Amino acid sequence: MVRPKPRPEASSVGPVTVRVRFSPAPTGYLHVGSARSALFNWMYARKTGGTFILRIEDTDADRSKPELIEAIRRSLQWLGVDWDEEYRQSDRFDQYHDVTEKMVADGLAYRCDCSQDDVKARVGEHGGYDGHCRNRSVEPGEGVVIRFRTPDEGVTAWDDLIRGHVEFDNASMDDFVIVRSTGVPMFHVANAYDDIDMGVTHVVRGEDLVNATPRVLLLREAMGATGHPVYAHLPLIVNEQRKKLSKRRDDVSVGDYEARGYLPGAMRNYLLTLGWGPKDDVEIRPIDELVERFDLGDINRAPAFFDVKKLDHFNGEYIRMLDADEFVERSLPFAGDIDPGLYRQLAPGIQERIKRFDEIPGLIDWVTGPRPEPDAKEWRKVMEKDLVPEVLVAVAERLADGPWTADHIEEVVMGVGDELGTRSQLPVRLAVTGHRAGLPLFEPMAALDRDVVLERLREAHGRL
Repeated sequence: MVRPKPRPEASSVGPVTVRVRFSPAPTGYLHVGSARSALFNWMYARKTGGTFILRIEDTDADRSKPELIEAIRRSLQWLGVDWDEEYRQSDRFDQYHDVTEKMVADGLAYRCDCSQDDVKARVGEHGGYDGHCRNRSVEPGEGVVIRFRTPDEGVTAWDDLIRGHVEFDNASMDDFVIVRSTGVPMFHVANAYDDIDMGVTHVVRGEDLVNATPRVLLLREAMGATGHPVYAHLPLIVNEQRKKLSKRRDDVSVGDYEARGYLPGAMRNYLLTLGWGPKDDVEIRPIDELVERFDLGDINRAPAFFDVKKLDHFNGEYIRMLDADEFVERSLPFAGDIDPGLYRQLAPGIQERIKRFDEIPGLIDWVTGPRPEPDAKEWRKVMEKDLVPEVLVAVAERLADGPWTADHIEEVVMGVGDELGTRSQLPVRLAVTGHRAGLPLFEPMAALDRDVVLERLREAHGRL
């Protein structure tokens, strides 16, 4: 096929069936920014009854890896993002080849054999390509690329749903490469061709691709398209320093958040707030309600701050919405080596307190293994007070006999405090668990062997 057959486009008169696409390059794991782009496209498709396309942009064979494609697909599925159609650009090279050869034949593109050193020698270190091969007859061969003949005059413009009217002077753009010397098409060619051929009506993507848009629009015209999709360039996602999220500096992989115990619904809900939110400001709500309220035109242009504390809040709320059985099923793999029956007993207290599943080991480590070493500052604040030694001795003596139940342990600990007129639970907690705060104390204490508890009380007393 030499020229794609355009379907009805968003700029045409009358209603169109929405077709959107998410186009990841499988050169890394799914970035939270890319996940947000996928979600916004998915939300718009589901809101309008349109089609959501997953298009893998794997034209860079050296960097694209099959395992990364599967990792991206899995992360999308984890987030609850399903797709209606799927394509891989590596399967479409023949179409890209035909359309670029047609542009060369029509004088809209030309072959160039200039090396980077040749260009630098003519225009200097920081100059752009000077059109040296525009009027030369360069034959295909080693080191030969194909460049697009950018118009010398006029502007290329579009009305962006988020950024407003955007335009670029054509004279400011070089004759850019559309086919590498290896014969592999550049991103812009595949992007333009596929959007036409697949009937994409709305392009929703990050604002870092704004500068690529005029090239795509020029290529679309060269391929015979009479209009263009509706563009919506999403605001950047930034960190606490208001710098663009970077994989070198920030936690950006969706898979990492899954591994740390975030729930997919919470992650999805939070990502949707990065640049958009329901008009009633109720952010945490079921996905079907969010879909119903979603509108591309309501997306904010300002950079969106990726606030991990807010994400933790969302996740904590979602954790507490789980029923007891689902909580145990989802969280038990994070709990380490613990008897499932005991874990089920402790689960209600755990569910009330955590914001992520990876916090669970820190709550139950004193039950599943040796007592952690208490924080020195907390130890001094709690244990170096009057009557604490007496509390520890009395509790240890009275727990040496009697039933080994949570009720009896509580009766002993609280009774000692009442008799001595001092706080007893906190020093016992620190002595037995190594933590100043945590789960309700007495039931997990009863899950320990009596001798283990007595030894910890005596060891703490010895330290005093």
